[in-house]
Amino acid sequence: MKEIKNLNKNKNINNNPNNKKNFYMETYGCQMNVADSELVVSIMNKSGYNLIEDFNNADLIFINTCSIRENAEKKVRNRLQNFKALKRDNPGLLIGILGCMAERLKEKLLEQEKLVDIIAGPDSYRSLPELVKEAGDGEYGVNVLLSREETYADISPVRSDKNGVSAFVSITRGCDNMCAFCVVPFTRGRERSRNPETIINEVKELVNNGYKEVTLLGQNVDKYNWTESKVNFAKLLELTAQVSPELRVRFSTSYPSEFSNQVIDIMAKYDNICNYIHLPVQSGSNNMLEKMKRNYTRDWYLNRIKAIRERIPNCSISTDIISGYCSETEQDHKDTLSLMEEVGFDYAYMFKYSERPNTFAQRNYPDDVPEEIKSRRLQEIIKLQNENSLKSNTADLGKTFEVLIEGVSKKSDQEYYGRNSQNKVIVFPKKETEIGQYVYVKVHKNTSATLIGELVQV
Repeated sequence: MKEIKNLNKNKNINNNPNNKKNFYMETYGCQMNVADSELVVSIMNKSGYNLIEDFNNADLIFINTCSIRENAEKKVRNRLQNFKALKRDNPGLLIGILGCMAERLKEKLLEQEKLVDIIAGPDSYRSLPELVKEAGDGEYGVNVLLSREETYADISPVRSDKNGVSAFVSITRGCDNMCAFCVVPFTRGRERSRNPETIINEVKELVNNGYKEVTLLGQNVDKYNWTESKVNFAKLLELTAQVSPELRVRFSTSYPSEFSNQVIDIMAKYDNICNYIHLPVQSGSNNMLEKMKRNYTRDWYLNRIKAIRERIPNCSISTDIISGYCSETEQDHKDTLSLMEEVGFDYAYMFKYSERPNTFAQRNYPDDVPEEIKSRRLQEIIKLQNENSLKSNTADLGKTFEVLIEGVSKKSDQEYYGRNSQNKVIVFPKKETEIGQYVYVKVHKNTSATLIGELVQV
């Protein structure tokens, strides 16, 4: 878990226009949290707060949190301790915790540890101005109620991409899958879909503002369903692609048992829908999949991979994998490794199992795989995936890809980086190009993580 976006560096932010109060925000966890933080910035701007880059000058600090793994919560707790120390020099400073961890640990954070003044769950962001006022008056500001209707469809987010190239668009909130290991249904509530008209209008607004790529977001995008106009996810994906042929469209995350041939067909039909699918498998063992309550088998998953590759041969596929789940045997682990070899994932997000309170697994299964075995198995998974990623990238040597330029390379200010349709990062010399432009790059070198190339004319 890491801080994956710093919204405080948005190019449209001024230091302190019209003597507004200042607030600082850090965002941890998934893309959904980044999208939520963009909503929070919009809400706070309208209530008279200005987002700044330096927390030392802030009147208010928000941390948008993730609860999916124990390490994530530990990191946030340490950060809260650091911010609490600032109050010695600035007694009026207010500290708020938002998101999944806020919903899960409200009493402990307030009453036992006294680390925060404000707590708001994922469905409570509209109430933040009132909660801040309550905290400023000496009371705790708390709202963690989950909603069956809230989608924030009418709020225009303040985008975190300082280059104005790529944006997230939330299409669903919550999750009904109830995987045995996952805390998300308890922290984000029940599944609900957003009105497709508001989604398409948001995408059109982004295109009019110069954005070149959108990612449709949901805990399980395949469950998107707007009954009033009978729009399912495949139809929504098509409507988004039709907004502009110059707009790249991505989506995340899909769920194997819900991922349909209809979605694959729409992807194959439209050139501007990127050839990339994130399809979390979690384990290659049927025993583990059943214990995880994933509602599919190994063969079902492999059938989905086969269907993708038959219709979209050059599609890149990534996944999530958990090592050391409850009572995982060495054979279960080997089943995961063999599935990885059979699929040949382009990349993967890999973690040790982390027991989360109140989940089905925590209530019913012992977390009985020793830590050293979890770690050893995870390292074997990472090693194999690095080999798969290197093989996948090496196969791209000599190929030419259309690349959307996203920014300046971290290693050299003379190079840009961007991604191709398959979501692979490509680095190349700047020459006469600019951020937000589509270019063609021929790959001449690679690592397991990156493609390196030269600009070419096509």
